[in-house]
Amino acid sequence: MSTQETSGAATSAPGTAPHRAVTLGVGTLTAMVVGSMVGAGVFSLPATFAGETGVLGALLAWAIAGTGMLLLALVFQSLALRKPELDAGVYAYARAGFGQYIGFFSAIGYWASACAGNVTYWILIMSTAGAVVPALGEGSTPLAFALSSVGVWVFFLLVRRGVKEAAGVNRVVTIAKLVPILVFVALALTVFDPAVFAGNLHGTADAGTLFEQVRGTMLITVFVFLGVEGASVYSRHATKRSDVGRATILGFLSVLAIFASVTIVSYGVMPLEEIAALRQPSMAGVLEAAVGPWGTVLVSVGLIVSVLGAYLAWSLMAAEVLMVAAKDGDMPRFLGRTNAADAPGPALLMSAVAVQLLLVVTLFSSDAFDFALDLTSALSLVPFLLAAGYALKLGVTGETYAGRSSVRTRQLVVAGLATLYTAFLIWAAGLGFLLLSFVIYAPATVLFAMARREQGRPVLVGRERVIFALSVLGAVAGVVCLATGAISL
Repeated sequence: MSTQETSGAATSAPGTAPHRAVTLGVGTLTAMVVGSMVGAGVFSLPATFAGETGVLGALLAWAIAGTGMLLLALVFQSLALRKPELDAGVYAYARAGFGQYIGFFSAIGYWASACAGNVTYWILIMSTAGAVVPALGEGSTPLAFALSSVGVWVFFLLVRRGVKEAAGVNRVVTIAKLVPILVFVALALTVFDPAVFAGNLHGTADAGTLFEQVRGTMLITVFVFLGVEGASVYSRHATKRSDVGRATILGFLSVLAIFASVTIVSYGVMPLEEIAALRQPSMAGVLEAAVGPWGTVLVSVGLIVSVLGAYLAWSLMAAEVLMVAAKDGDMPRFLGRTNAADAPGPALLMSAVAVQLLLVVTLFSSDAFDFALDLTSALSLVPFLLAAGYALKLGVTGETYAGRSSVRTRQLVVAGLATLYTAFLIWAAGLGFLLLSFVIYAPATVLFAMARREQGRPVLVGRERVIFALSVLGAVAGVVCLATGAISL
């Protein structure tokens, strides 16, 4: 189903030109889900997994991650149907379930996660080009920083042209970037060596127990599955709300099959230690070992197309969350403004500035890609937990389930398991990244305060003060850990 424009005029923020609302069908929404999930992560899977575990651990990790993320996908599908009036899913569900300030935290966390994820894309592009241009290194050299900065602002200007145009480009790019990934799987299977595969069944000698190995893969699985909520984030543009749920499930199942295939076939091409030692994007090294130097070229071209498409999708979603939060009164009004092309200009600008600042941080990071990847995953976990918690709350209270006890029971179980899974992910990520999240949450409260002042309301009331105090304590602890080296960049 193609994108189309409705005939009615949408409401614009004060001071902006009226514009037509853009609606997206199930095909384009599915492409948004696939496009946002298939980005930098898939190209780094071989080395990232091999550094943590062998075949058995990888299979178990994908089974756990696939099941857990499927539960989250079902949660988003259910909430899209049960609460069709809520736009920008992840943020809106946290707000509806736990109050405005918690909703604000969810919006900021999700937005910051998207911005950090966009940083990984530039690092990986420059690292890929670094194989040809040594001055780019592994994506965090001064030259890489300069070129990435130019890219940030070129994309800002592109996305400002409008949601419809950007979503249309994303749909084409999504198809284009899947081709080299599927070719990689097919070519790797032609040289698949059962003896090498059998030798890679277990992790390295110092990898620890199977449980420890699987735990070590959890953040990368979160990272590659980020975007499963893409359709719900853009729910205000859906032609039908049922399309949001369908797109979420279709996109998720497609991507799970791709990710698991890329990981497992790699174990049949090279010994575990050699895969783990590959520079990123490690998929290029695996394919080079399989078919020769042209394999690196194929993967490198595919990566650049894939990453630029994902960057486009995530730029849209990051700005969308800020804009909807502003229209709900949880962010300053200026972030709610859209232009005649239905693009949230100020929110896009704020996102571009955040990506630019994070690129500066990568200049001082010992492993820029891993740092940005882990930060992206950690920041997304609290918004995911709150969305799952809201679905659980609806099931417990029975809201929206009048006369449908069997559906309520089934969805209550799904929501409960999804909540447990996201809580497990926060534990697996470790305390360090949770504290880093608070380093972002606490200072960002100034935006919440600006919004409250604009409305002539007290900045914080009741339990909001307690939540803010806890966030400040967490932020202070995070800064102390950074200063003492307990948390390293």
